[in-house]
Amino acid sequence: MLLTKYSHSCVRIEQGGSVLVIDPGTFSEVEEALAGAGVVLVTHEHPDHIAVDRVVAVLQANPGIELWSPRGVVDTVGAALGGGAAHRLHAVSGGEEFTVAGFAVRTFGGQHALIHALIPMIANVGFLIDGSVYHPGDSLIVPDGIDVGTLLVPVHAPWSKLAEVVDFVTSVRAPRAFQIHDGLLNETGLGMVEGHLTRLGARYGTDFRHLATRESVEV
Repeated sequence: MLLTKYSHSCVRIEQGGSVLVIDPGTFSEVEEALAGAGVVLVTHEHPDHIAVDRVVAVLQANPGIELWSPRGVVDTVGAALGGGAAHRLHAVSGGEEFTVAGFAVRTFGGQHALIHALIPMIANVGFLIDGSVYHPGDSLIVPDGIDVGTLLVPVHAPWSKLAEVVDFVTSVRAPRAFQIHDGLLNETGLGMVEGHLTRLGARYGTDFRHLATRESVEV
């Protein structure tokens, strides 16, 4: 599989002529990432993970694209698309398995990480692609019973701290890991966080490295 990193939490995965995109949000190059895609996976409803207006415009222009996400996203996108789109929109929660466009997908978790007790909790689903690439969305849920090959690490968020991110990486123990959810960090902050993840992850067999926007890697 060829994985391409876009800004913040958006990634594009290509295999055998099929294209799957995860979390095309407002900080990301939505239209570029979705070019030629057949599948869109959205972990949760926050705008930095789905730019609703822009994603809807792409879905309207490309009637072959299907979307899989928690119910709240499906309802919002469905209302914007109007009637006749239900067959393209699929609500998922944690603990499900499905195959779409040749990709085997498993879901984990089901709940967004706590931001604050005064902020309502929403659904969040982590996606495992072809038993190898794991995108957790806005959570640090460790997938059970799985040897993850490539871990996408939310390196910074209003809901996390560095210790939790390090524990996530060292618990999953994937052989390779790349950063996501990095849109709120400047170069100095990102370098500091990634330095810790590189050094501490290596102790547990994880090769963590930075992917630049639009950089691709075989996984």
